[in-house]
Amino acid sequence: MYLDKILHEHRARIEVDTRNLNTLIDEASQCGFGREFAERIRTDSTDRLAVIAEIKRKSPSKGVLNSASCLSVLTDEDHFGGSVADLQMARAAVQLPVLRKDFTVSEKDICDAKIMGADCVLLIVAALDRAELVSFHQLADELMLDVLVETHSEAELEMALAIGATLVGVNQRDLTTFAVDHDRAVRMAEMMPPNVIRVAESGVRDAQDAQRLRDAGYHAVLVGESLVTATDPAAALESLRVSGG
Repeated sequence: MYLDKILHEHRARIEVDTRNLNTLIDEASQCGFGREFAERIRTDSTDRLAVIAEIKRKSPSKGVLNSASCLSVLTDEDHFGGSVADLQMARAAVQLPVLRKDFTVSEKDICDAKIMGADCVLLIVAALDRAELVSFHQLADELMLDVLVETHSEAELEMALAIGATLVGVNQRDLTTFAVDHDRAVRMAEMMPPNVIRVAESGVRDAQDAQRLRDAGYHAVLVGESLVTATDPAAALESLRVSGG
């Protein structure tokens, strides 16, 4: 499984990371308050669906992102060509909160996210055991980082809710086959309590997809490919900010 290979490499890298965790926590603690990622989604989704725009390999255009609520920036270098510099350049270009999109496998990853300037960190339920989810979420809270807990199934969603996640993503892309199930997020929305901020990830192609998700109770969608491939990315982003629901 492709995910297993990626996770193995990330965990192997952490095993040879000689940095002291307590020192990293102290450094991250000094970074203070960031931009409020979850609150921005909650506020922006009051009347219309919020959009988390995924940035790939370049600093974003302010014009393109006028309608975005938050950014998502890949920092995995080996498999996705991202970098810490990409995140820092994106964050410097606009005043939007930024999610570090990477494979978090240790407390050091949480600290690094805070130190590099991220406002939110990604925890993938399929990549972590319950104890890791709990401890990573707790450390992020202590460092004033928001946490997007990503799920791919009903069982994973139950786990996310059980550890107290209040910002939950449903990724509609299968991690094994990479096929997209456009009904998954709608189906799983019914399981989420009212206090959870809901984010649908992957497979959001157009305003019709966005409207289905909004009607199902989602606060935001995370989109990348549909913006990158659009002739007019700014118009495409604006079209996803549907109302109703």
